[in-house]
Amino acid sequence: MSNPVLAEVTRGNLVESVHEGVVAVVDADGRTVLELGDADRPVFPRSAVKALQALPLMESGAADRFGLTPAEIALACSSHSGEPLHAETAAAMLAKAGRDAGCLECGAHWPLGEAATRELARSGERPTALHNNCSGKHAGFVCLACGLGEDPAGYVGPDHRVQREVRAAMEEMTGENLSEAARGVDGCSIPTYATPLRGLALAFARVGTGHGVGRERAAALARIRAAAAAHPFMVAGTGRFDTEMMGLFGERVFCKTGAEGVYCAALPEVGLGIALKCLDGHGRAAQVMLAALVRRFLPLSEPESTRLEALSHPALVNWNGIRVGGVRPAGPLA
Repeated sequence: MSNPVLAEVTRGNLVESVHEGVVAVVDADGRTVLELGDADRPVFPRSAVKALQALPLMESGAADRFGLTPAEIALACSSHSGEPLHAETAAAMLAKAGRDAGCLECGAHWPLGEAATRELARSGERPTALHNNCSGKHAGFVCLACGLGEDPAGYVGPDHRVQREVRAAMEEMTGENLSEAARGVDGCSIPTYATPLRGLALAFARVGTGHGVGRERAAALARIRAAAAAHPFMVAGTGRFDTEMMGLFGERVFCKTGAEGVYCAALPEVGLGIALKCLDGHGRAAQVMLAALVRRFLPLSEPESTRLEALSHPALVNWNGIRVGGVRPAGPLA
């Protein structure tokens, strides 16, 4: 099956680059509403599935045992920019479990947010694991391990109970068998499993509706959605696409980026889950694809439509502030 061009980059009046993609839009009963390209091809979802990875934290009771706030729950599902509030919140989560940043096994990198990186460098400090964009998720894993009475050491390994619980939740939500043959290692060192986009879309239809997952899991998913809607800054950061989208729509849209051009989203009011991949891994193009799909399936007010237009057609501006082109949906998403 050929994969269509779903986004294009313009310069002046000409198309300069094109991005092929694959899309699956599914309802909570597993019915396909839209398929573009080969939606059965497994892809590594990377960070797009952090809401699913947070389910054991919620369902085990660990989140309540340690009194995690909605902002902290949102951070557990985040790929944050490493801004001060992000790092402070991850540290607070660990402290509630009687741990500190020394327990984190995600590694350290400079903040994704340029302003945060400049401020950290200006202060003469070096980044720690708290600045890693996955530190909230990892703080949640440490809380889960402690809540289960497990030693958190080695929690990133596939055989640690934390990752076994995460894998089970992923399999139940996607309806897919996540085999060892499909396992890779994510950037933050936890296992990542190649999963068909159709299964990912089904999982996010369930994230948005709670349909077919049982009462307790539906309640956990509702808490995760509410936390992200109330604290979209925690899910990404200043000026980031996910924060802008959920800041605009609140609980009407839950969306989460993953590395290499993956996006997953839930549209609760229409009962749909979306999973997509920009095949060349370009995150900017993947954002445009997702914005176009939200426009297609979600009823919009005039202010929402205006704001979404800016997100689905971002301008490209040069160093002198001159608009030189843009990115826009293409092909069946145009």
